[in-house]
Amino acid sequence: MTTYKIYAGGDFIETNNSFNVENPYNNEIIAKTFLAGKEEMEIAIEKGLCAEKVMKNLPSYKKYEILMQISDALKKQKNRLATILSQEAAKPMKYALGEIDRAAQTFIIAAEESKRIPKEYVSLDWTEAGAGREGFIKHFPLGLIAGIAPFNFPLNLAVHKIAPAIAAGNPIILKPSRSTPLSTLELAKIIDKTDLPKGALSILPTDRETGNMFVADHRFKLLSFTGSPSVGWRMKNNAGKKKVLLELGGNAGMYIAENTDIKKAVNRSLIGAFAYSGQVCIHAQRIYVHQNIFDTFIAKFIEATSNLKFGTPTNPKTDISAMIDEQNAIRVENWVNEARNQGAKILYGGKRNGTNFEPTILTNTKSEMKVCAMEIFGPVVNIEKVNSISEAVEQINNSQYGLQAGVFTNNIDDMKYSFENLEVGGVIINDIPTFRVDNMPYGGVKNSGFGREGVKYSIQEMTEPKLMVL
Repeated sequence: MTTYKIYAGGDFIETNNSFNVENPYNNEIIAKTFLAGKEEMEIAIEKGLCAEKVMKNLPSYKKYEILMQISDALKKQKNRLATILSQEAAKPMKYALGEIDRAAQTFIIAAEESKRIPKEYVSLDWTEAGAGREGFIKHFPLGLIAGIAPFNFPLNLAVHKIAPAIAAGNPIILKPSRSTPLSTLELAKIIDKTDLPKGALSILPTDRETGNMFVADHRFKLLSFTGSPSVGWRMKNNAGKKKVLLELGGNAGMYIAENTDIKKAVNRSLIGAFAYSGQVCIHAQRIYVHQNIFDTFIAKFIEATSNLKFGTPTNPKTDISAMIDEQNAIRVENWVNEARNQGAKILYGGKRNGTNFEPTILTNTKSEMKVCAMEIFGPVVNIEKVNSISEAVEQINNSQYGLQAGVFTNNIDDMKYSFENLEVGGVIINDIPTFRVDNMPYGGVKNSGFGREGVKYSIQEMTEPKLMVL
């Protein structure tokens, strides 16, 4: 069994508090690592504070070189890292490989953006008082960043905090999910071999009490959290005066118009609904299909779902594997059974075996059911009929969340209407709400978040503009 030391201020260390990392598919122990306590956290914070000045003064070309070194190393170790990620997260290998690719690309984007930290010239002679004066605005790094990453994209969502922090010139301490710490600890090994100043990065799985320091400690200048809304908003309330960036959950909706390519809509919806067992915050949870093609779409979608292959996550042919733990699989099972008892109809699936929950299709659901109103974070999709784009938009907006939405249509008026009226952070035309590339602004409204990620936009959050008037 491999032992992973944690990374505190540029040093790999062990603590007195060890724990085992298990493969959710078979509960096999795959590695041992350690939890940081307050002592290790204090070391990381002090070293991070010491690194603030050197990071602030690090020239763009040097940040570019460091970020590209990391990207190149990820590419070279792609297959090995994907296997580790697949095992710790029970993520099918096809998606694990994709995540390594995305992480490498995110570092490339950060390398490019490190050369474009915002600067601006402002004319001040718009009034008599400003005659003969000029304004220059430069964005400066905030300082020490606290990052908290979730289990579902254990590498790339951590990279979405680490890469822009480096590009902006900030040190960062990252807390990975206790369920999936290995990918980020492998990343620490890669970064440790670059010229990144020691202390500029720490990766610390922690116990709950120590983890509270990421939120409450005033020495952090920004908290970047990806996770559940209930936890995220509570963190914001307890974060004091630091800036807070929240990327939270959703129950993403889709509309499929009668004039669309049904085959494409089915194939893409299948991925949106069931990729990584639906454990994606932009998982396509609610699909609204125009009544004229509803029966055809349902028949084709059920057929496509029945062809998905369940198996061990490291098998390249696997489409569906285990959920992250049995507790969450049981929760999904309970929500589906509750919906059925309240009148919903199960068209496919609905059964659980340990950590495996079958891909499940529901209809006749009501908006107040948990499977509709809350983020199910499991392989369950609700499909209902509507008679117009306006009804679909109304149904999609009938939610406490607003992360992304998908609209399949060939009608330009439908595209404009959905963009103007959907209460979400992103509208994806002719694709699923699950679509994301790593340079786009990403975030939500309502209960889905606060601020935006996407490397350029994270850099803006992680810097502070300062004006000089001449």
